[in-house]
Amino acid sequence: MKYHSLPHSSLEISKICLGTMTFGEQNTKKEAFEQLDYALERGVNFIDTAEMYPVPPKAKTQGLTEKYIGDWLSQSDKRHKVILATKVAGPRSVPYIRDNMSLDRKNIHLAIDDSLKRLQTDYIDLYQLHWPQRQTNCFGQLNYPYPETNEEVTLIETLEALNDLIKAGKVRHIGVSNETPWGVMTLLKLAEKHDLPRIVSIQNPYNLLNRSFEVGLSEISHHEGVELLAYSPLAFGCLSGKYLNGQRPALARCTLFDRFVRYFTPSGAEATQAYVDLANKHGLDPAQMALAFVNQRPFVASNIIGATNLQQLQANIDSIDLNLSDELLKELYEIGAKFSNPCP
Repeated sequence: MKYHSLPHSSLEISKICLGTMTFGEQNTKKEAFEQLDYALERGVNFIDTAEMYPVPPKAKTQGLTEKYIGDWLSQSDKRHKVILATKVAGPRSVPYIRDNMSLDRKNIHLAIDDSLKRLQTDYIDLYQLHWPQRQTNCFGQLNYPYPETNEEVTLIETLEALNDLIKAGKVRHIGVSNETPWGVMTLLKLAEKHDLPRIVSIQNPYNLLNRSFEVGLSEISHHEGVELLAYSPLAFGCLSGKYLNGQRPALARCTLFDRFVRYFTPSGAEATQAYVDLANKHGLDPAQMALAFVNQRPFVASNIIGATNLQQLQANIDSIDLNLSDELLKELYEIGAKFSNPCP
């Protein structure tokens, strides 16, 4: 395994992070434990979860992912060996978690206490805002909404609430997710101006079909040291090629749940076919090639992989040992130019 020191923090994280959003939906508690054990054996020390998980989000299962991880931490006595990240949900989409889902002081304090209880720990290494308080283009939407009213909860109030958690020893570092360049830079400026905690990471989607991060946010990563925790590196599994030509493998996520349509555009399918053909040409597994591409980006601090079985998990972790040649990268860039960001 390779490790990376996250700028502006005391965290040294594995370049592969174990994503856990399948725990409690597609994976049983026993399977979750097996994945956690195996990942740790392979040198993965970074685990990412969220109060909203598992996905797809449901009131009935909400919090199960954190509970499974908490039981594993308690039974294995390995809390000291892992860097644990979780997220507080923002307003919209999941009103069943709390009566008011705003990212204000009250709700952030409630959220952290509930997460700590489920995770059976007294601190979180990296606490992230799952998505912004304000309306913006999250999760692949286009056409900026131009909201007519200002948000009742300001970014400064959210930062002050997160500062409370750090002072209380409940959180070591803070980050954001599904954020924009404006949001990241505003949070950095507010932190500097008001002597508040600095965000140290941004968790956004990044893969061969969705390279939106490279426009704006990658420059911020370079100059400000707010590096990417890349999620959906396989584009919901599409980049493995298993969904090409209308295939729907049994028990696969996009077979079970029809809500995951982001990477199924016509141009996305054409690009996927081109990437799969390229991997086959070079004798590579398409999924490992796609993961290795993300691993090698200079702005990526860690690549958040997910799996529903140990075979997938092993193959995904093995991508850390695959180094893409300059020749192959050139061919990847050519496909990327032909199919320019087909699934933003």
